[in-house]
Amino acid sequence: MPYPAQTSREAIVEMAQTLIERDGMEQLSLAQLAAALNIKAPSLYRHVASKGELLQAVVARIYTQLFTAYDTALQSGAGDPVQQLQHLLHAHRTFAHANPASYVLAFTTQDADAAALEAMALLVQQRIALLSGEARALAALRGALALVHGFVMLELNGQFRRGGDLDAAFTAAVAAYLAGWSAH
Repeated sequence: MPYPAQTSREAIVEMAQTLIERDGMEQLSLAQLAAALNIKAPSLYRHVASKGELLQAVVARIYTQLFTAYDTALQSGAGDPVQQLQHLLHAHRTFAHANPASYVLAFTTQDADAAALEAMALLVQQRIALLSGEARALAALRGALALVHGFVMLELNGQFRRGGDLDAAFTAAVAAYLAGWSAH
């Protein structure tokens, strides 16, 4: 007679992300995860083969969450590509601030899911091509992602120490970047 499922892969991945946000990735253990789910650690292996597989599933979940934030941001731009990209880059930054440990996990410490990253990049590249032209869209995309990721990582690591309004600085940097591509 099979054991009744006391949890699901989705619940395990969700709880793992919650624990990563609360305690950091380094502190995550399968024993801690099992305790948080009120199950025995060996039960986790019915759903994930290893901590590495679990972290890959968490990263996939993070990409889905960020992709959803991108989609919502693009919907709010009323068809204007500059406005859509401004909303999208702000959504990226907002997501990173709301989920700092998840963001760092997804973009600095794990092997990326190439297909998921490409899907996100193509979504942005399609919009940015409306400003830069198709031939220069990849360069414009890379610059936009470098701008937002670099800014966010500097913020998350407390590297902006000279004061000032970081929200206004980010908005100005994004506006200047997009204006530069709009002028071409």
